[in-house]
Amino acid sequence: MSAPVFAAAQCAVRAGDISANLKLHIEFMQHASKEGVGLLLFPELSLTGYEPTLAESLAHDIDSPLLSPLRDLAREASMTTIVGLPLRLPSHDKPVIAAIILHGDGSAGVYTKQHLHPGEEQYFGAGDGGDSILIADLSVALSVCADFSHPEHPSLAAKQGAQLYAASVLIGEGGYPHDSSLLQTYSERHGMAVLMANHGGPTGGWAAAGQSAFWDEKGRCVASTVGMGNRLLIVSKHPHGWQGFETSVSVTS
Repeated sequence: MSAPVFAAAQCAVRAGDISANLKLHIEFMQHASKEGVGLLLFPELSLTGYEPTLAESLAHDIDSPLLSPLRDLAREASMTTIVGLPLRLPSHDKPVIAAIILHGDGSAGVYTKQHLHPGEEQYFGAGDGGDSILIADLSVALSVCADFSHPEHPSLAAKQGAQLYAASVLIGEGGYPHDSSLLQTYSERHGMAVLMANHGGPTGGWAAAGQSAFWDEKGRCVASTVGMGNRLLIVSKHPHGWQGFETSVSVTS
């Protein structure tokens, strides 16, 4: 069996410009596919940018045609791809912050952010989380930004057998030392690898820190991106441990 390959898509998105961001996602997916990636993780609200005041107008349904090109590409590449989008649900009055799971077999699922940052409740409803997914025989638990700031969230994931904790985030420069330390601690405490995909450019008034990263089950940082920009962080598991590297993604205008 080939080594499992996972990747964080650190992308610099345009505020509310779904068309441009779709094109960016496709370029990342094509690049990742050439590297044999089996799971590609985008940051929080990657398709719209982190724009709470625009969430209502930017929200889509889970079966929106918007996702069709990404879904088709995920199937063609046999690459499960996780993208961020404000999602409308019949059970919620406000959009939820969703991680849409586009599986390599053409099916789709969803994880919704459970824990909101102070102020987000004005624009979003709290979600209900979601089940873990299986990639290359590894159990993967999902997290969206503030979820990981609640220690019980990664703890429950580990208790349920997760071997990889995949966090789609928006972490600013000021909060990066604290938040990255938290994720590193979880990997060591729970014996669970952690993959973090951060934004690669400013969004929603935040100066994102970039520096997407991967920590192995012992808390060792295997690889991280250098600063900001459109970068792909790729990691693979081998009998002797994890290996990783970063590569830039050229974006056509």
